[in-house]
Amino acid sequence: MPVVLMTAPYMIPFLDRFRPVLAEYGIELIVPAVQERMEEDDLLKYAGQFDGTICGDDRYTARVIEACSPRLKVISKWGTGIDSIDAEACSRFGVSLGRTLNAFTTPVADTVLGYMLAFARRGPWMDAAMKRGEWEKIPGMALSECTLGVIGVGNIGKAVTRRARAFGMKALGTDIIDVDHVFVGETGIEMTNLEFLLSNSDFVSVNCDLNPTSHHLINTDTLAKMKPTAILINTARGPIVEENALVAALSSGQVGGAALDVFEHEPLPLESPLLKMDNVMLAPHNSNSSPAAWERVHWNTIKNLLDGLGIDSRNLKHE
Repeated sequence: MPVVLMTAPYMIPFLDRFRPVLAEYGIELIVPAVQERMEEDDLLKYAGQFDGTICGDDRYTARVIEACSPRLKVISKWGTGIDSIDAEACSRFGVSLGRTLNAFTTPVADTVLGYMLAFARRGPWMDAAMKRGEWEKIPGMALSECTLGVIGVGNIGKAVTRRARAFGMKALGTDIIDVDHVFVGETGIEMTNLEFLLSNSDFVSVNCDLNPTSHHLINTDTLAKMKPTAILINTARGPIVEENALVAALSSGQVGGAALDVFEHEPLPLESPLLKMDNVMLAPHNSNSSPAAWERVHWNTIKNLLDGLGIDSRNLKHE
């Protein structure tokens, strides 16, 4: 009987739905208490006890994967990003790695647009002022007056660009790979280098993967190239932005504001200066929020698990 370590925070609350489905395939579950993710030491406690895992952003380092092999056959990641999993170690130890590509493109792109509208139209700030008893007309601007810079023009970056163009925004893009010329022709996005994008954008949206080339891509030097009125939006991965450098840039007025759904350390520590800043909007890594998207990911994650365990998934029944 295969044993599966279930640590995906988005599935655990609904295990009553999934446990009977997995039981039909003879799968037994180990379900630890998970806050946001399992760290390396947390996972090592279960080494050798499971054949597969359905995980969130757990730290499947080379050390963990080696300790869990040869029993571990499959890591089925809930979602798209696999930056917390050592893919090279998976390959070396014969561990299948599954994920759902393009999982949250729509809700994340909507989130970026929501942040841009909030900062442009000043909705949250006027609401707060009104509730303090103030009648203050805070100046706003139309998105059509603004330029958006998109760092990482993949599925989400493309979706953000299409939405921005519908509002009449000019779009600049940068990526380490060539972007499809049909998309460029369709949207009129101007592909350029990072420096030009940062110095000419009113909003900068981070939509790239976290990898060695993007770690701390937004740092003291790159923040210094941004307009003092510009807004940084990060819905990708926290470590792409060097948080201390961003705090300094926001405090000094070097950057106009920030909207952050992801952070270098999650949950965001309660002593973070970001929590006391009026020019910052914060969210608890929740830009993927969408019942329809979650549902697709739940079932695809189970399918990837079954496939990795060598179990025929063709008759997998969606509720």
